[in-house]
Parts: sequence; C-alpha cells; structure tokens
Amino acid sequence: MAADGHFIDHACHTEKGKNGKVYAAGFIYTLNLRNGLLRPFSLITNGTRRHQEIPVLRDELKRENRTKNSTQKCLYVYDKAVTDYAFWNNQIEHGNLMISVLKENSVATFVESIHFDTSHELNTGIESYSTYENNGIRFSIVNYRDPETKKLHRFITTLPGSINPGTIAMLYFKRWTIEKAFNNSKSNLKETKAWSSDNNSLKNQMRLTAMSYNLLRTVEELSKIQDPELIHPSDKKYTEDLEKRQQAAKKRGGFVNPLFFNERIARISSYTIRAVQNAIMTGKSLAASHGERTRGLVVPRRRRAVVLSES
Repeated sequence: MAADGHFIDHACHTEKGKNGKVYAAGFIYTLNLRNGLLRPFSLITNGTRRHQEIPVLRDELKRENRTKNSTQKCLYVYDKAVTDYAFWNNQIEHGNLMISVLKENSVATFVESIHFDTSHELNTGIESYSTYENNGIRFSIVNYRDPETKKLHRFITTLPGSINPGTIAMLYFKRWTIEKAFNNSKSNLKETKAWSSDNNSLKNQMRLTAMSYNLLRTVEELSKIQDPELIHPSDKKYTEDLEKRQQAAKKRGGFVNPLFFNERIARISSYTIRAVQNAIMTGKSLAASHGERTRGLVVPRRRRAVVLSES
C-alpha cells in the first residue's frame, strides 16, 4: 500500500492553539496498489496544533498490531521520512514491511550482496542489491539507475532478499499514484476544507471521502472491463508521452524503463465523475449511465506488455 499524509484547510471555527495559531487539518490515507482503493488510516491533527505525520503512523500501526493477525502481511510504501531502523525491524514480526528512499545522511555497514537475475527485464536499471546493517539491524538497499535520466535512486526495504530488486524500485515509483487520488479528492470531490474541528467528525470525513473515491474508482474500472478495446484519453496521452520520452532518451543513448509501459492506476477521469454525479441527481442506475461513462473512451495505440511478477 502507498501511504501518505494529506492536508486541507482547517474548519473556519477551529479554535486557536496556545500559541494563537491554527494549522491545516491532516489525515493519513493508504492506497492499495493492486486495486487502487483508498483507505482512511488515521487522523493527524484537527488544526489546533501542528503535528508530524510519522509519529501518528507509528502509533496507529502499534494499535492495529494488537488485533491484527501477524500472518497477514502488509507492505507500506512511504517517503523517506518514515525510515526508522529499529521501529521497522520490530514491525516485521507483526507482518508490517516497508519500502522507502534511503536518506542521504544514512549510516550503515555493508554486509553482503544479494543475488538477483541481471538479465531479467524486471531488474532493468538495477546496479546492486545488498544487505546492510545499522546497530545490529539488517535491511536491504537497492541501487537503481534510471536508464532514461541516468540518475541514481537508492531504496531501502525490510522485504526478504527473495523479492526482485526491480519490483522494489518500481513499487516505490508507483507510490505517486496516491497523489493522483488526493488530486481527485480536492478537485472533484471538493475536499479542500475540514468539516469540523471535532476529531470524530474529521474521522467521518475521512471515511466518507474514501467511500466516495472508491465508488468512483470501482465504476471507472468496471467501464474499462465492459469495453476492453477502449481506454481513457489520459491513458492514451500517457502512452504517447512515454513514446516521446523514449525517442528523446534514445538520442542521448538511453531508454525508458519498459516497466513504465505497463498498465497503471490512473487518475479517475472526468467522464466517470460526471456520469456518477448525473446518475445520482437524476435517479438513474449506474448501469443505465454506461453510455455516458464510456463516451470519452478512445481506441488505444498498441502497447508493449511487460509482466510485473516474481520469477
């Protein structure tokens, strides 16, 4: 799951804190990178005080661990602020694993290299895959050099060494999908301001936002299944942009990682959103609005398919 903090304007009646200031209201959401569904994870702050999201994330994981089945694995893909060797090492026994970007000032000792298939397309751009140690705590580091830009990215994970390093790198890049969900919630669902300063009200706001988003996501994916020969214009534009990047990269002696040409979880289209809105306002069923939902679909250009799976 991709996870991140999401902040919006505080409610207009939010009381000022002891320092005479008010802040943005904040939440943590997670996005399932398999099906694109959004989950309300935890409230960060109601705006009466400034609060960092990472301590809230840790506290919520500890609460969930009390009732969670440890055999149920959960992978969190977060930005580099989440890196805490001791905390995530402890979370392994609870089935919680992590992928993040290695901090520039991180201190760790090389232990050993991890074997991986350098010829597998899945591992395109991987320069090294190694085990490192910090204060007796071991973790894996993936060095990935983007074949398009030649920029080096270093990822840290608590996943076992049996996982392909290319999968780890690509999962982190897929984390950006949650920002598309936040864009949908602010631009289309108009979730730009907290409804209240009451914590329970804000938790309900999180739940209702996620429910609305997930309804739209489900309708969007169903429209793709019902018309498998068609795609949304945003997907076509994405493919065309990739092809332009590919041509430019070849002139520089590089290429776009082929995994970026795979299917992706795109931003929910305006066609889907308008169709659902109209169905609600007119009392029509979603099935009856199928034509409206698919009106904006277009014929795709031929795509190169790459399987994102473990060998």
